[in-house]
This record gives sequence, structure tokens and C-alpha cells, in this order.
Amino acid sequence: MYHGNIGPTVEHITYDFLVVGAGVAGLMAAIELAPVGKVLVVAKDSLRESSSEYAQGGIAAALSDDDEVELHEQDTIAAGDGLCDRSAVRILVEEGPASIQRLIEWGAEFDREGSRLAFAREGAHSRSRVLHAHGDSTGREISRTLYQKAASLENITFRSFSAITDLLVRDREVVGAVACDQAAKQSVAIAARAVLLATGGLGRLYRDTTNPDVATGDGVATAYRAGAEISDIEFVQFHPTALHVEGAPRFLLSEALRGEGAYLRNAAGERFMEQYHPMAELAPRDVVSRSIISVIGKTGAPHVFLDLTHLDAAFVRKRFPRIYETCLHHGVDISKEPAPVHPAAHYAMGGVRTDLNGQTSLRRLFAAGEVACTGVHGANRLASNSLLEGLVFGARAGKTMRALADEEIRMGEIPEECSFPALSEDRLRGIASERCGIIRCRRGLEQACAELLAAGSVPRKDAVRAHYETRNMQTVTLLIARCALARQESRGAHFRGDFPTKDTAFQRHSLITNNKNEVEFV
Repeated sequence: MYHGNIGPTVEHITYDFLVVGAGVAGLMAAIELAPVGKVLVVAKDSLRESSSEYAQGGIAAALSDDDEVELHEQDTIAAGDGLCDRSAVRILVEEGPASIQRLIEWGAEFDREGSRLAFAREGAHSRSRVLHAHGDSTGREISRTLYQKAASLENITFRSFSAITDLLVRDREVVGAVACDQAAKQSVAIAARAVLLATGGLGRLYRDTTNPDVATGDGVATAYRAGAEISDIEFVQFHPTALHVEGAPRFLLSEALRGEGAYLRNAAGERFMEQYHPMAELAPRDVVSRSIISVIGKTGAPHVFLDLTHLDAAFVRKRFPRIYETCLHHGVDISKEPAPVHPAAHYAMGGVRTDLNGQTSLRRLFAAGEVACTGVHGANRLASNSLLEGLVFGARAGKTMRALADEEIRMGEIPEECSFPALSEDRLRGIASERCGIIRCRRGLEQACAELLAAGSVPRKDAVRAHYETRNMQTVTLLIARCALARQESRGAHFRGDFPTKDTAFQRHSLITNNKNEVEFV
């Protein structure tokens, strides 16, 4: 019997399939699995708290008359800076339009111009192919549609406020998971024929992030501890424009703002992006983020400004209602004054390594969405491809998991009581922000590894969710630091000040597992 750190396990439950995460990828997989078995969808917080909910910018798909899947493919590969898996990209762009059409059939309401879908242009896209819903609430609308669909299927059960703390492994097969039920103050062992990780990202490792509080890298950390392969984890995309107001959350100011014509200005009111890239404000996100950091370094100002004041005020309020109201709440009227902005951790390109169907290196364990590394994003995600990836690869994972509907349900080896990092959450975020941020160097990365490895641990008999999150944050920060140290080049979202150029020797994927002491490149 497992005596968990929040009290004894008083509950053992069994389902055919376990889906960890209630964002786009998890819900899509659950819908696909429902015809062949009982599905449990476990959400770490409320069912509404996921990165999908916070996705404002939109969802990209080659659906307009002047667009082609080949062009979407080319743009995605260009943004990925030499590391995209072309097979994965082809699947994304080819299956994307049908996925959007299915959402519409299920009731998703995308913005239209008359009866036709309205398409916007965003950074590094060669065509206007980005769909939005309610202006800037695309992720919320897609999540609403998928939850409504999933909730209508009697084989799908939801359980909220249950954070997965470990995977159950038997003979190198994942046969379930252990959850920390915060409300009941107990651990729950969940046995299943197959498990899907759809836990989202890791942005909360950093002090400045657009991610929700739940994004602490749990899926990557639990998969790593279980023995799964982790790939390209050093590639962390920083969104260039997060609201930077003292005391306010780092609310994302969508790339769509720049797509509609917003300018970036320094403290003196001067535009500066034309000095850094021919696409100016519509340059790839990593370029814009580094440019902003460079300008801040030169001027000593705490931020730069995103300026929409030359656009029609009524248009701004209608096109970006959620952004407008949120900024206004924090004292900034974006229709009348520039908004202070600063880069913030936004999206992880790497994660649990999977094949094109979501299968990880451990049998019966799948991953989809931001937690997974399919190779579709390469070294840098193209704007508005993340929701599409969740839809397409969440569905593919669910379909593939159906083949395990007759697997024996077994209880795996349940972990013993664990200890937790002695480092505080704030210090962990400091290490990630200062050493593993937008610009990295050997000395800083070595210092990060040394401090994380030297940190002691403390056993806890009264552990709560926050303690498990701290454990996961320490694990993932160390993975990022080790892989960033091994990649002696600059590529995509990974920039080394001491290796500022690309090196063809590193046009490969990083790979790390818990049973090897070195980072491999494959």
C-alpha cells in the first residue's frame, strides 16, 4: 500500500483510459477514446484552467481561398529553424483544415466577415490564415466547444483539482498514475490500459510568464522520472509582448495586435524593430524578444511600448475586447496610450518525445499538446500553430490508444514517499529566469546545474500540490539547463551569447533520459 505524502491512499480507481489534462489536446483525445472505453479526464485545477483557455492569438489553418497547405508547411518549417520534423509538419497542415471544420460542426463560433470566415495575418506567416473567436478569446471558444462535446459523451468522466504526482510503471509499461487530490487530502491510484499526458507547458518555471499557475512542467517531470525520453527541452519560446505593469499579471498582448499594425517603440517613442529584422514588428518571436531585451539593455528602461494609438479606437476595442478590458483594468487604455510590454516565457517547443501518433518511448504512455515533442515546432513555434497541434495530435493519440482497449489493467509499482527540494519556488524561478532565459551562456548554465544538483531535499509527510510542483520545477529547470549547455550554438528560441551562430553539427534533436548522465543529439 502506498502511503502518500498527503495521507494514505484511501482510493484505488480503474478506468480504461486516463487522460491527464483538460485542454485542447486532452479533450480531443478523450472524445476519440469514448467509443471504445471508459475515459477519466483529470484536471489539475478547475476544468477551465488550462493554457488552451489563455490562447488569444488564434488558430492557423490553410482554409482561405488564397492559401495552400504547402505554404503553411513552408512557413512552419522556416520558423522551426532547421529542426522541424517534416512528416509531423505535413500532418499538422494537412489534417488541420478538417479539424477546424469539425470544430465548427460541433458549434465553435469563429469570427466572420458576413458569412465567410475572417482570417488574420500574424508574424512569420506568408498568408492571412489565422482564425479568431470573439476577437481575442480563441482558446476559450475552442475549449468551450470541446468540453461541451466531451461532456455529452457518457463514457467520459471528469475529475478536477487532482494533480498527477507520478506515473505507475510495470515492466517498462505505464499502467496508470498517482494523483494528489487536494480537496480530499489523499492520494489516489488510478489504473488504466493507457495514459495520455496532455498537461500543457512549463512557463511558471520563469518569473515572467503568460502561462497559468498550473503550467509547472508536471508532465515532462513525471514522464522523465518514469524513464521516458525528453527531447528539445532547451527551446523555450518567450512571447515578446506581455503587459508589464507593476503588480499586474503578465497578461499576453497577442501577436495579432502587431498583425493588425501595432508598433513597438522604445522609451523615447521611436520604432526600433526595422533595425533588427526586415519584417520589423512581424519578425519571428525569438528575434522580437531578443531585440526588446537589447533595447532595454541600451536604454535602461524596464520595458518598451506597444503602440496602437494610430489605429481606429473603435476597431481596437471591437477587435481585441478581452485585451482592451484587461489592460484598462490595470490602468492602460490601449486605444489612447501605448502599453508597457516585456518578453515573458510563453511556450515550450520540446517535451516528452513522441512519434507521429503520440506514442512515447514507454509503452502505453502517450503525450499530446505542449507537453509533447513531436518535432512539429522545431526550434521555434510558428504563431498560432499550438492550438492546431493540440487538435490534430490529440486526435491522433486518441485514435492510436484505441488499439489498447483490450490490454490488461494492472496496478503498477507505486512510488515510496518522496522528498522535496529545499530550494524555494521563488529561487527556482530565479535560476530559470537568470540562467535559462532569453540569452544564455556557459557560465550561467553551469551555475544553474550546480545549484540545482547541490540543493538538498526535505521529506514531507504533509505535502500539498505546491510541494509536488516545486519538485517538478526543479527537475525541468535542470533538464533545460543541461540541454541548453550541451547545445553549443544559437538556433530558434535557444540563444547562446557565447555561441551566437548556428552550427550544422547541432542540426539534431537533443535527447535526455534519467538513466544516462549525458545529453545526446539524434
